Amino acid sequence: MNNLNLKKAMKEQRTPNFKKRSWKFWLGFWSLAIIFLFAWFIFLEQRKSGWLGIGNALIPVLKVVPIEDRQKTEIQSVFKIAEILKNKKELQTYLILFQNNMELRPGGGYIGAFGILKLKEGRVTEIGVHDTNVFDSRMNSEIKPPYPMEQTLNISNWELRDSNWSPDFAVNAEKAIELYKVQGGAEKLDGVVAISTELLMSFLEFTGPISIEGFPGEYNHENAIEKLEYQVELGYKEQDIEKGKRKYIMKYLAKEILEKAQNLNLNEKRKLLLRLENHLNQKDVMLNFHDSKIQQEIVDLNWDGDVIENPTMDYLMMVDANLGAYKTDAKMKRYFSYRIDFSAEKPTAELKITYINTAKNRDWLTSDYQSYLRVYTPNGSWLIDSNNYHPMKFGEEFGKKYFGTLVQAPIGQTKVYNFKYLLADEVKAEDYHLTIQKQSGIDKIQGTIEIINKDGSLYKYDVSNEEDWFSK
Repeated sequence: MNNLNLKKAMKEQRTPNFKKRSWKFWLGFWSLAIIFLFAWFIFLEQRKSGWLGIGNALIPVLKVVPIEDRQKTEIQSVFKIAEILKNKKELQTYLILFQNNMELRPGGGYIGAFGILKLKEGRVTEIGVHDTNVFDSRMNSEIKPPYPMEQTLNISNWELRDSNWSPDFAVNAEKAIELYKVQGGAEKLDGVVAISTELLMSFLEFTGPISIEGFPGEYNHENAIEKLEYQVELGYKEQDIEKGKRKYIMKYLAKEILEKAQNLNLNEKRKLLLRLENHLNQKDVMLNFHDSKIQQEIVDLNWDGDVIENPTMDYLMMVDANLGAYKTDAKMKRYFSYRIDFSAEKPTAELKITYINTAKNRDWLTSDYQSYLRVYTPNGSWLIDSNNYHPMKFGEEFGKKYFGTLVQAPIGQTKVYNFKYLLADEVKAEDYHLTIQKQSGIDKIQGTIEIINKDGSLYKYDVSNEEDWFSK
């Protein structure tokens, strides 16, 4: 059974209770996120003790966590994944994708770097971190990229750095493995993990500013991403650093961050763990394992970055793909308004998406914003009007229908895109429920929802959610 079919089978048992959480997430995410975010440094520091030592080191934290005995017992289940990995005698190899949401892609952000992590019996045996652009330049995939990537980026081969074209992480994980192999990657991979730059900012918020010997200035939770971008785009030239070594700064920064994080007091660690749990819920970390037992744990905890498949409710997901080759998403604001009208002869939905490009000037980081927008709706929806000047593309996947178009927001301007469509027949006023899924890499879904009932009465909701949103 392939990963996508496995995922589908697992989801058949899942209900839309996406608030299922417990304190076991804290310990579980600490063990996993530290490994995958700072894996290259953990290899150096934890070679003897193995990564399970991190989980054991957190036992004192649990003693100060205000939870009941029943919940403390539940925490023991957090080691299931660790125990499975510990008991694996054969080498396990994982592909780690580092995604930069300043250049938003459907699966989270531009993949500027990736890592290969190898484990055996729960211990890190090898780590390598690579510049994705260097890897992609070695060999063409001979795979045609999806529309409109080929036209806007002027490329003829689909490559690893662009593998996260789907809003669904299981799809992206399979594509990343496929492209890694056809582009010359030698390892047999046992899973894929995607990590957002947002985690780096959270760690720096708790550790405080960090200076790196040989590099100018300091890195803090407000400037680190932009400073890293400058370093790998321009700064390395000023310092006469080889292009192939321009991302070594991330290794040095990770080393300093981890040293400081390990020295936090118990209360600070507890707060950091809460923050890291939020990152999982917000899809800043997404996990896909080939081992069905591990993946079932991931699915149950909603760490898999899936597109929800439920044909009986209204559904909305707005998915952007920055195709301007700049980090303009750092300056973008997005708002939506969604109006559902059940008083008409046929229920209709009107969606308005507002893009605000707050950049003041064009520079090395930002430019006019150009994105390929896909709007996912229930299967059976029918677009009847839009104000777009680009050709609309239509498709079906994940039990949804989507329509896509190119959108633009020049520097300093606001652009509004309107869509009107008939709702699918399965969406009924009598038992109306709406799910809005947040795209990985987006800070929050922000906007308003208006529901006009058959009798003309109006319900209005204001939405400002860092996670998926569900109507009551």
